Amino acid sequence: MDLTLSPNEQEFRDELRAWLAENHPGQEPTGDIDAFEFRRKWQHKLHENGYAGLSWPKEYGGRGATLIEQALFNEEMVRARAPMTANVLGLVMGGPVVIAHGSEEQKERFLEPILTADEIWCQGFSEPESGSDLASLKTKAVKSNGEWVVTGQKVWTTFAHEAKYCMLVARTDFDAPKHKGLTYFIMDMEQEAVQVRPLRQITGEAEFNELFIEEARIPDENVIGGVGNGWMVAITTLMHERAGLGFGSAIQLKIAIGELMELARERGVDEDPVIRQKIAQLVIEAECLRLTASRGLTQQMKTGIPGPEGSLVKWQWSDTNQAMTELAMEIMGADAPVMDDKWTYRFLRARANSIEGGTTEILRNIVAERVLGLPRMR
Repeated sequence: MDLTLSPNEQEFRDELRAWLAENHPGQEPTGDIDAFEFRRKWQHKLHENGYAGLSWPKEYGGRGATLIEQALFNEEMVRARAPMTANVLGLVMGGPVVIAHGSEEQKERFLEPILTADEIWCQGFSEPESGSDLASLKTKAVKSNGEWVVTGQKVWTTFAHEAKYCMLVARTDFDAPKHKGLTYFIMDMEQEAVQVRPLRQITGEAEFNELFIEEARIPDENVIGGVGNGWMVAITTLMHERAGLGFGSAIQLKIAIGELMELARERGVDEDPVIRQKIAQLVIEAECLRLTASRGLTQQMKTGIPGPEGSLVKWQWSDTNQAMTELAMEIMGADAPVMDDKWTYRFLRARANSIEGGTTEILRNIVAERVLGLPRMR
């Protein structure tokens, strides 16, 4: 693809940079509740100015922006160090899936509250015995009197403690092949049959949760894509998740690598040839990530939907971010495990990168089979 911005794209970037400079909300407050409400207000402001759901069609509340403009938006948000939005999963996955597979009634009901962050969404895919092997999930949904009764357990459910709705995949046909017996639901989290329990991470945070579902009720009109088509809809969800990662992540890495260079200078190792070579390699990897994201964007512009190339971007980002934080620990030396430092936090948080959003092992299989066309492993 041609990486030179057109006049319209440059104008969009300049407009966005000026708007962010004038409207940046400042440092995010500490504390889970305060930080979440801060992000919700920020998303409200983005929506009021046409920046939430930027590439969604105008008829569904978006701006109808091009995919390149969406990529530029992701880059500029990171470059400005603007806060993340409150409804990340709704904007990146939930809304696009409803637009792609939902009925007109579902679009009218769910899309606007996603954009405004009035209704937060989470993703109920992984289970204790079926994380990467999504098709083996055991949560069951049984039709009864015009609604679905759901029982099961989900795990690693990001922001479930804040969510109004869950993108839930459950088994509705136990006799069909495992990929064929799944259905995709929008489940109301605000019912006694749904219990959310936090999972404390190594960083001390609890952004992930377990869900315990005991005969929760889902109306039939909350099925997305039709009964038995859950696998197809779930794949759409995952493709959007990974496709949205690349451009912002590449800029985020470059900013962090600049901070890593400052750390090396502070610690007096900036002239060490081994350290310099490792930092140079990180710079190369960050640029490769940006270019790989551009290639994936080219494919998406041709087909209209994210492709398997997003798996490669996510894999590259995981490896590079983990390598960067490991190098920071090496530079900090004996202080690394005992100091309360942003680099110690980043190192601990990065351990999840190769698991969340699809494990690296699964992503390698996707790249091998669906990008490179290699035979399936038996």
